[in-house]
Amino acid sequence: MKINWFPGHMNKALRDISENLKKVDVVTYVLDARIPLSSVNPSLDRLTQNKPVLYVVNKIDMADEKKVKAFLPQFRSERSDYVLFNSTLLGKSEVILNKIKALAKEKIEKYAKKGVKASIRTMVVGIPNCGKSTLVNNLCKKAKTVTGDKAGVTKRGQWLFVGEGIEIYDTPGTLYPNIENQDVAKKLAYVGSVRDEILDFVELGEEFLQTLKKIYPAETANRYKAAQNLTEIAQLRKFVLSGGELDLERAGKSLIDDFRKGRIGKLTLD
Repeated sequence: MKINWFPGHMNKALRDISENLKKVDVVTYVLDARIPLSSVNPSLDRLTQNKPVLYVVNKIDMADEKKVKAFLPQFRSERSDYVLFNSTLLGKSEVILNKIKALAKEKIEKYAKKGVKASIRTMVVGIPNCGKSTLVNNLCKKAKTVTGDKAGVTKRGQWLFVGEGIEIYDTPGTLYPNIENQDVAKKLAYVGSVRDEILDFVELGEEFLQTLKKIYPAETANRYKAAQNLTEIAQLRKFVLSGGELDLERAGKSLIDDFRKGRIGKLTLD
């Protein structure tokens, strides 16, 4: 199974991002803490390379924080910073707004010398289902955008006023054409950044289980006992079709759903 998903609206979204970047002071780049490196989109990197960037490592409540922290130094430089975040917690957005202002310090000071308060604009970008829209709603302190636990909910960009002189441009989640690294593609599929309807959950579930056994053996054994493969998972959970055959697709989907819902533990796959 080769995983590649780049529908037409994503190509349109990348063009829209490119056009609106001219109006932006800081890019807020949302990463998924369960796959912090694999959720970096090369297409977005190329577009945003000339702008200050705040990396919001989201869903940290579901991730292996110790492992994530080992990756963090590469996200900080003179023109970039990061913050660990759980965007589902309301009222916790002040740290992000302060970091956006810090990255826009030059503009703020320039306007202050003229006796004017600068208006700061940021664009929120990231892969599908990384929690961008939930983060935007958190920053706005109310539901401004539609959210969901599947890829492709946000279809078009929109400007929103946060307050404190900050505006946000919320963008659709975007992948990139021709994902050559299939290890990365599988991780994107595991977290729900690829549309489920195009996936083979028997193959994906089997590969996920083998990966899990290697990097988190204790958590795997705690959740799935001595099961070594998808067939044994189906037996363990009594997933049987009407004719008595084991339902391997349901077993695969249940494995991936366990991971997405945090039932296995706090995991990071990169």
